[in-house]
Amino acid sequence: MSLAPLILKPKQDKRLRQGHIWIYSNEVDTKATPLKGFEAGQQVEVKTSQGKSLGVAHINPNNLICGRLLSRSSKLFGRGNMMKRIESALALREACFTDGPYYRLIYGESDGLPGLVVDRFGDYLVVQISTAGMEKMKSQIQGALTRILDVKGIVWKNDGKMRSLEGLDEYVECADDIPHMLPLMENGTRFEAPVIEGQKTGWFYDHRLNRQRVNQLVKGKRVLDICSYIGGWGVQAAHHGAAEVVCVDASQQALDWVKHNAELNGVAEKVSTIKGDAFKVMEQLQEQQEQFDVVILDPPAFIPKRKDIGPGERAYGKMNQLGMRLLKHEGFLVSASCSMHLDETRLVSLLNQAGRHLDRQVQIIERGSQGPDHPVHPAIPETRYIKSLLCRVSYRS
Repeated sequence: MSLAPLILKPKQDKRLRQGHIWIYSNEVDTKATPLKGFEAGQQVEVKTSQGKSLGVAHINPNNLICGRLLSRSSKLFGRGNMMKRIESALALREACFTDGPYYRLIYGESDGLPGLVVDRFGDYLVVQISTAGMEKMKSQIQGALTRILDVKGIVWKNDGKMRSLEGLDEYVECADDIPHMLPLMENGTRFEAPVIEGQKTGWFYDHRLNRQRVNQLVKGKRVLDICSYIGGWGVQAAHHGAAEVVCVDASQQALDWVKHNAELNGVAEKVSTIKGDAFKVMEQLQEQQEQFDVVILDPPAFIPKRKDIGPGERAYGKMNQLGMRLLKHEGFLVSASCSMHLDETRLVSLLNQAGRHLDRQVQIIERGSQGPDHPVHPAIPETRYIKSLLCRVSYRS
């Protein structure tokens, strides 16, 4: 079947030719192809102003990003294409992870499936759909996943903020009878993730390699895990030999899950928790003259949108200062950010400023990013969002 055309304005095809897949509404020739003439989630053939085909895209006329390329062909993107993309994504994960089927199976644009995220917890999948186009393909997604993988159940965790921008309702539903806590293994440590009540898909696989690196440094150390969520960093540190771990989070439910995961690994006696605002708790710990060998700072995104850069950078700067104040001489600091709009060079600058302000010497000993189950599309800088700087901080003599 032939698809309706979406015609771009003159000279608005360069970014797409360079590999990006997003189409902005102000790039469309709305006189030739009015956006209001399209249905949200419809597939269209994208063409240059000269009529040359650029590929097939999902379109949503109500969003600033009104189109996302699915393929560079001119044919309808169907279940067969979906199968091939998922099979390709699975092959990458199986090549990179040999310690069990626990990873992000589909990472949106980077796996050629914009608007779709799938996390794998062994025999179960948690799926997030954030675009109208992928919502229309929900049955095809489910069919492809269940055909490729012998899964026991799927959770549709479709309650993300992006859905409102696409005009989609938020909902959480289970295709089968699924436990609310799903088991996973990461870096030799057991966890159970709250896939129904928890944040996003219930677990954050993106820092796996950064946590693995820190695990090598914690033996016999006193560790502070700020914004701990369910203990991804802190419980692993305890399991890998830390003498004491303090987890801080604003959610009591998250801290209850920390204790649960600590018990799973037989390290409950090493792990304590503090409920409260991260900044206030760190200030209180400083007043109490507490000191740690390792401080882990992995906060939620302080810069969710570009307009938040100013206050967000101040928040990262303040958190890093507080973290340094709580470190012993030659202690280790993990400064992480999941804010797409914070460039790594800017995070380095904020670390440097914090060190200079406190008269500390900061040595960056390792730069981390997201793991291979969150591949970066070279033409789409937005697909790289994780920054993790492992530092040693010393008092100046």
